[in-house]
Amino acid sequence: MVDILPAQPLKGRGAVSQESGRFEAMSVHAIDDGWDLDDADVPPLRTTVTLERPKTIITRNTSPDIPFDRSINPYRGCEHGCVYCFARPTHAYHGLSPGLDFESKLFAKPDAAALLEAELRKPNYHPQTIAIGTNTDPYQPIEKDHRIMRGVLEVLDAYNHPVSIVTKSAMICRDLDILSAMAERSLVGVGVSVTTLDRDLARTMEPRAATPPKRLETIRTLTGAGIPVACMAAPMIPGLNDHELETILEAGVNAGAKAGEYILLRLPLEIKDLFIEWLEAHVPNRKSKVLAMMRESRDGGLYVAEFGTRMKGTGTYADLLAKRFRIAEKRLDIADHPAAGFGLRNDLFQPPPRAGDQMSLF
Repeated sequence: MVDILPAQPLKGRGAVSQESGRFEAMSVHAIDDGWDLDDADVPPLRTTVTLERPKTIITRNTSPDIPFDRSINPYRGCEHGCVYCFARPTHAYHGLSPGLDFESKLFAKPDAAALLEAELRKPNYHPQTIAIGTNTDPYQPIEKDHRIMRGVLEVLDAYNHPVSIVTKSAMICRDLDILSAMAERSLVGVGVSVTTLDRDLARTMEPRAATPPKRLETIRTLTGAGIPVACMAAPMIPGLNDHELETILEAGVNAGAKAGEYILLRLPLEIKDLFIEWLEAHVPNRKSKVLAMMRESRDGGLYVAEFGTRMKGTGTYADLLAKRFRIAEKRLDIADHPAAGFGLRNDLFQPPPRAGDQMSLF
């Protein structure tokens, strides 16, 4: 009989363990082998990037819960390491762990800009806002070297195509030249996710994302450049950061945000166990309260994936959270959804001429 060791947090990583994906026949556990090694003997977990060559880059959806029907994900996995990230289960399709693999074994799509241009030039293409950052952050640290998001924006700018972006990263300010030019034509809106104003909580929950003050400064920089910004208080976690809803929105508005939104924590598939591990490791005294309040807002479970309720939850607690948001939006005079505050245009879309193209007579 071997002793299974409890998972231990790694510095700079969000997930506590290498939780096996749902398609795997075996699970992996750490055991006591008697060597009594200390942390100094354990090599650090390095980030690796695999290049991916998809045939298309625009993903379509028909979900009634989100205000867009198409999106682009320049990367799979996210080095920000947010423990609650609802995209974690997608790593299971690669035979990888939604836990530490998700934030350390990343995939990049270097052909994204070229694929996008090919799709936008199709004769039957009809423009609607493309959402970027709805799955993994397009401005996660590896974007500094790969610059895939920069290339995608250059295409969208050239085609006068509307785009909405969600990020936690100050790196978006690198692209102010493109974003401000697109904003002048009402072609871009940005949602900056501010989960908490507590730096210590952010450090353990979102270890490689920008600090809360840096995110507010990002809102200030973007709005100063004429780019419409929404402050995304997401996710709201009952018993952990939900008491900050109003202060997050107010801080965002003070930084220049014109719209706001909140989303209740979602725990689909493997994220349930990963989040429970994180609670045990970092806030064990709050674990019972957080999980009890989650079940209260999810019909007795930790997650219910039903359209219409999965973003906000149900029950007394969820209703109270919604009411608090409505009161805050009225007091702060902000639009209640980023799409309402952005007002992006589709009518300017026009593929730019290429060398050798037939000139139009009209």
